[in-house]
Amino acid sequence: MSHGLVTLTAPIPRLLALCILALLLSACTRTDDKVAIGSKRFTEGVVLGEVLSGLVADAGIPVRHRSALGGTRIVYNALVSGEIDAYVEYSGTLLHEVLADAELNAGSDAALTREGLLARLAEDGIRLGGSLGFENNFALGVTKPRAAELGLSRISDLVGHPNLRLRFGTEFMERADGWPGLQDAYGLRQRDVRGIEHELAYRALASGDADVTDLYTTDAEIAYYDLRTLHDDRNYFPHYQAWLLYRIDLEQRLPAAVTALKRSVGLIDASQMIRLNAAVKIDGRSEGEVASELLRDELGIDLDHNDEGLFARLLRNTLEHTILVGVSLTAAVLVAVPLGIVAAHRRRLGQLVLGIVGIAQTIPALALLVFMIPFFGIGAGPALVALFLYSLLPIVRNTHAGINGISTPLREAAEALGLPPAARLMRIELPLAMPTILTGIKTAAVINVGAATLGALIGAGGYGQPILTGIRLDDTALILEGAVPAALFALAISWLFERAEHAVVPRGIRARSG
Repeated sequence: MSHGLVTLTAPIPRLLALCILALLLSACTRTDDKVAIGSKRFTEGVVLGEVLSGLVADAGIPVRHRSALGGTRIVYNALVSGEIDAYVEYSGTLLHEVLADAELNAGSDAALTREGLLARLAEDGIRLGGSLGFENNFALGVTKPRAAELGLSRISDLVGHPNLRLRFGTEFMERADGWPGLQDAYGLRQRDVRGIEHELAYRALASGDADVTDLYTTDAEIAYYDLRTLHDDRNYFPHYQAWLLYRIDLEQRLPAAVTALKRSVGLIDASQMIRLNAAVKIDGRSEGEVASELLRDELGIDLDHNDEGLFARLLRNTLEHTILVGVSLTAAVLVAVPLGIVAAHRRRLGQLVLGIVGIAQTIPALALLVFMIPFFGIGAGPALVALFLYSLLPIVRNTHAGINGISTPLREAAEALGLPPAARLMRIELPLAMPTILTGIKTAAVINVGAATLGALIGAGGYGQPILTGIRLDDTALILEGAVPAALFALAISWLFERAEHAVVPRGIRARSG
C-alpha cells in the first residue's frame, strides 16, 4: 500500500475510539442528587414506578422514572449496576428466577430462605424494603364457556386435553418458575404452545385463537373478559409478594429518599391493585394519573400531575429519535467510509472487513441490544452502539463497490498524469464513487430509523416508546403515534439524501452514475 493511503487511513483507530467514547458518554446521565426509579415493561410495574416516584417527589427530592425498561433481568441488573435506585419486584420472581442458586433455596425452612435472600441481596448492594401489601401470583386461565365445555377447573384437568392451544407470555415461556417447570410438574403434553405478548394473549382467548394463557392475578382483564382461573391443585406456583427493592448506597447518599420510599410498604392491597390496573387498561387513564390519585386518597399527598399533550410527546420522541439516528449514523460514516476505502485498495483485507461488518448485520437487533447492556447500561448507550454496528455494512459495502466500479482506463489516466495516491483518491475516486457512497449512507439511515424503535425496550425513548405502550395498553392510537412519525421520518431522510446528492455530486457524475 502506498504511503498516501496509509496516511489517509491512519486516523481510523482514533476516530473509532472517539466514536465509542461519545457513545459511552451519551449513557452517562445519572446525577447523585437525583433518584432514579425503574419499572418493568407491564402496566402494573409502570403504575408502581409512578407511585414510588410520587413518594420521592413529595419529599422534595428530584426524581426520574425510567419507565418500562424491559423484563426482570434487565431491570434487576440496572438496580445492581446503579443505573436505577429502586423498583418493585416480586418475591417468587426473586427466589426462583433472579437468584435461583442452590445455596439460596436449599432446605425448606422459610426463615432460612428469607435470611438467605437478604444476605444474597446485600451481596448485590440491594436492600429489601418490605411488602407493598399485595401478591400478584401466576395462574392459568380460560374463558368460562370453554371451561364449561371441557370441564376445566384445575390445572390437572389440562392433562386430558393435549390438543389445547396454549399461548403464554414470552417471559413465562422461558423462566424457571414458568412453563418448563409447570409442564414437568403436571405432566402436560400439549404441543401447540407459543409465546406471545402477555397483553395480546387475552385478546387471543377472547377471539377464540387460544384456549389457555397465563394470568397475573391482579390483571384487570381477568374480570373484563370473564375468565376462569384454574386451581393450582399441585401448588406449583410460589407466592409473589410485591416487594420494594432499593440500593444500599441510597441510605448514605439520600436517606430521606429511603424514608419516602418506605411509605409504600403496606400501602396497596390486591383489590386496590386490580382497580389501579383497570383504570389504566380498561378506562384508558394514564399510569401517572392513577398513581397520583392513590397517593392523594391514601396518604394525603397532593402532587401536580399533568400528562403530556400529543404535541409535546411528538416533539420529545422526535428529538430522542433524531439523536439516536443522527449520532449513530455520524459515527458510522466516520468509520465505515475509511474502512470501505481500505477494503477497495487491499483486496484480502477487504474481504475480511466486509465479512466482519456482514456478521454484525446478521445479529438480531433485539439480541444485540440486550448483549450491549452489560457494557453500556440501559438507555441510549446500547441503542447507539447497536445502531452504529448496523450502519456499517451498507456504507462499507457501497464505498467499496463505488471505488471498485471506477473504470480501469480512468485509473490508468490518473496514474499517467502523475497524481499521487492521496490526490487520486480525493480528486478522482471519491467524487466518482460519491453517488454510490451516498446511497449506502441513505440505506443505513433508513434502516436506523426503523431499528431505533427497538431502543424503547431498554429505555432509550424515541418513536418506539408510544408503539410499545400502545401494544401494552391495546391502544391503536398510541401505536400510530409512534409508527406514523417513524415512517414519515424515514421518508424525510430519503428525500434529504436525494437533495444532498444533487448538491454535492456534479451533474456529469450524476448522469454517469444514473
